[in-house]
Amino acid sequence: MSDFSSNPVLQPVTIGGLQLKNRIVMAPMTRSRSDDFGVPPDYAADYYAQRASAGLIITEATNISAAARGYPRTPGIWNAVQIAAWQRVTDAVHQRQGKIFLQLWHTGRMSHPDMLGGAIPVAASAIKPHGQIRVHDGMKDFVTPRALRTDEIPAIVEDYRRAAENAKRAGFDGVEVHSANNYLLEQFVRDSTNHRTDQYGGSLENRLRFPLEVVKAVVDVWGPQRVGIRISPTTTTPGNTPLDSNTMQTFSVYIDALSTLGLLYLHEIEGVTQLSRDADDGISFAALRQRFKGAYVANNQYTLALAEKTLAAGDADLFSIGRPFIANPDLIERLRNNAPLADAPKQYWYGGDARGYSDWPGMQVPRQQ
Repeated sequence: MSDFSSNPVLQPVTIGGLQLKNRIVMAPMTRSRSDDFGVPPDYAADYYAQRASAGLIITEATNISAAARGYPRTPGIWNAVQIAAWQRVTDAVHQRQGKIFLQLWHTGRMSHPDMLGGAIPVAASAIKPHGQIRVHDGMKDFVTPRALRTDEIPAIVEDYRRAAENAKRAGFDGVEVHSANNYLLEQFVRDSTNHRTDQYGGSLENRLRFPLEVVKAVVDVWGPQRVGIRISPTTTTPGNTPLDSNTMQTFSVYIDALSTLGLLYLHEIEGVTQLSRDADDGISFAALRQRFKGAYVANNQYTLALAEKTLAAGDADLFSIGRPFIANPDLIERLRNNAPLADAPKQYWYGGDARGYSDWPGMQVPRQQ
């Protein structure tokens, strides 16, 4: 096998005081292995520890409260039992000298009463998503969400603050705020999903108010150099309808505001997930990246060769990779040796147990003669 050990993407790097083994980030991936109370299973510690050779692990999206849930068997970080389960994960990762951030999540309108004890999902505005969502007993139509009252918003900001505090108690190295993929924070950012007339809607400044309040609350807990944020400028709504009338302006202003907060990194999905990063007319990811003063984490179908080229051009600092980590717990070692990658059948992506989750074998290394 070829030796790619000298590839700069695979060399140690220090980002904002955080010493990383390499520039590869394990992207957040929902795997739906937690129990119905949002408690990660014991074998989640195996799953994450097996992948601790990544420079940084970002966990699957984790609900900040019971009211934040949108999908079955997703984890939480709002109670002591969940904290203890996550502590097992962080201990296991740290035993292998890995670094791990928790991704903080509120699904907003991307939910269903079946996931919320019969309650109507909340959102920036009462605008129903197109299509269906998976609940405990299969697929169901989205419902029209309830617009959050102005006086309810501070409590959600505090939910984020408590979740950030709980993540610290659980032993994480930092947190990532999920402000992408049409979940609650992005529902406030976009003018197609935010039709409010109070101080959280209307002008772009007002639409950004709630997400920035959330980020500031999290920074109060962790300090800016242990906080990242994930955004997805070219997200489409369910039904593939563009979400914003002027995406470049919206995200230019958003990124400027985030940059002034001194965050560790900006994690950007460069394109519509699973589509080409070059497929989005009118969006300049390079221009958006230049607006952010911290580290830039590029995401969307990056290979080692593309990451090396992008790093050499100065267009990214870290590269997040998702699906290849599912079936390749030793992905970094495989990249170093230009070894073949295993592929995980889709049946193992979501739900189930340890099978197809924490039982993937490492690559077969030829014996030395």
